[in-house]
Amino acid sequence: MEFARMRESAVAVRARYAEVETARYGRPWSTEEIMLGFVGDVGDLAKLVQGKAGVRGREDLDGALAHELADCLWSVLVLADAYGVDLEAAFDGTMTAIGRSLDEAGD
Repeated sequence: MEFARMRESAVAVRARYAEVETARYGRPWSTEEIMLGFVGDVGDLAKLVQGKAGVRGREDLDGALAHELADCLWSVLVLADAYGVDLEAAFDGTMTAIGRSLDEAGD
């Protein structure tokens, strides 16, 4: 899936979550609450990475790892959208800058 479609999909799912949150809690989650959910997902991801290192056992480790990585990516896409960040351009610019920095470090 190309990046623009991933972003659109993430934003559409976020809109559906906002509907559910409004029905349950009277309002959608704030960006701060989305960020807290992301932090929780990163914690879950850390446990799965430990599992891949043999420290924490779990059934379907590879499937759970793929799911958690996708959850984390979803959060990043949603937060970027919420703050008006062109994540594709930012990623490209950041990778270019890092590449230059690494090139200079090797000189």
